[in-house]
Amino acid sequence: MESTVTTASSLPFSMTNGFSSTPPQPTSTEYDNNDLIESNESLTITESREWSIRASPRALATINPIRKIVETMNLTPNREKPFIPLSIGDPTLFGNFKPCDEIIDSMLTTVNSSKYNGYQPASGHEDARKAVAEYCSSYGMDIAAKDIVLSSGCSHALDMAMAILASPGCNMLVPRPGFPLYKTLSALMDVQIKYYNLIPERNWQIDIDDLESKIDEHTTAIIYNNPSNPCGSVFPENHIRQVLNVAERHHIPIIADEIYENIVFPGHEFHAIASLTDDVPVLHCSGTTKKFLIPGWRLGWIAINDKKDRFGLNIRTGLNSLAQRIIGPNSLIQGAIGRILTKTPKSFFDEIIANVHRNADRAFNRLRTMKGLTPIQPAGAFYIMVHIEMKYFPAFHNDLHLVETLVAEESVFCLPGACFEYPGYVRLVLAIDYDMLEEAMDRIELFTNRYFTDDQTTNVSNELDIEMN
Repeated sequence: MESTVTTASSLPFSMTNGFSSTPPQPTSTEYDNNDLIESNESLTITESREWSIRASPRALATINPIRKIVETMNLTPNREKPFIPLSIGDPTLFGNFKPCDEIIDSMLTTVNSSKYNGYQPASGHEDARKAVAEYCSSYGMDIAAKDIVLSSGCSHALDMAMAILASPGCNMLVPRPGFPLYKTLSALMDVQIKYYNLIPERNWQIDIDDLESKIDEHTTAIIYNNPSNPCGSVFPENHIRQVLNVAERHHIPIIADEIYENIVFPGHEFHAIASLTDDVPVLHCSGTTKKFLIPGWRLGWIAINDKKDRFGLNIRTGLNSLAQRIIGPNSLIQGAIGRILTKTPKSFFDEIIANVHRNADRAFNRLRTMKGLTPIQPAGAFYIMVHIEMKYFPAFHNDLHLVETLVAEESVFCLPGACFEYPGYVRLVLAIDYDMLEEAMDRIELFTNRYFTDDQTTNVSNELDIEMN
């Protein structure tokens, strides 16, 4: 048993001097003098300190590659021609795609009920999670409400999925070309991004050997996107199984960005990657943004697919904790989601796909006849990637320079491939009015005819100039 040593300083005042149980109090003069001293010291410290407010290094390192590139470009349209932005992946931008009456009525019913005006559980209302689980089950996923974490859009779902698997010194594998948000999110988490290549000659299928070569002991996730933004590709089942085989061999979980699920053209089929495996744990990320044409309503989700319980309770607990940062998505869409997922008619989706498919075919057939351009035919989503054979356009230093000039002369803007870590290409959005698409194709054809040259002497001279600069 420890002994306690009692010293004079630790005794009550009355036991050390025998006169009083309380120490003498300072006089008013002493108070004034002490206050003056403290005031002078505080004044000295304040006068010597200057304003110095700095953003955190991680915040400054968080960069959206699209904005970083676009903001450095000179994008001044030709005022004599209406501006056509083939750059933004918002299907509602041009007004030709709108949510159907059943979707609107579902939201109005929720608003009028006044049942969803308050806070909801951070991971989502139980009824909403159950509705999403049933919807995901239609794609072959074996999940229940407990496996669903609701989010504010699919981007937020990806944020949480990456965050839960991030650890100091880790890396994650992402596709190239690929959605730039993965890189944006990784900076704040201090995650190293390692790119695996997609093969344009194989309709943007994953280079399986390259994917496997990028895995090391620090790899914590494979980020997988199907159907693809920016490529518009849709993977066949046998190819998806190849990806799963790599993940299983190396015991790497998959973050599946499948926001364009089922936006596929005739002759192709969407397979949720989680539906094809019992062994590889998958965090399926999706939402209502694209398929239901309500990107501004901000509802997404993570579906935890883990039949062998490889994630364990730790990952589930962590995801629910991450959801508490914003206390879930807005309550109104949670109240409406059950009806939206069950009442929206198949004809609504069929019409969307038919219109985008028509645009995709028209764009592909027009672009492939244009000099110096090689489009890759899309199988789904809202995009087409086009290869620019720069050797035939010696007037331009690179694809960014070409896009700038296209905007300046023809008022057509498409994103350069550099935004997706893939220079030498451009991405065009297909969720556009058909007549506007035709006008854009006409202008692009005029532009390519204006600048195309097969003069090899000029091409060699231009290449030498670029190398010297």
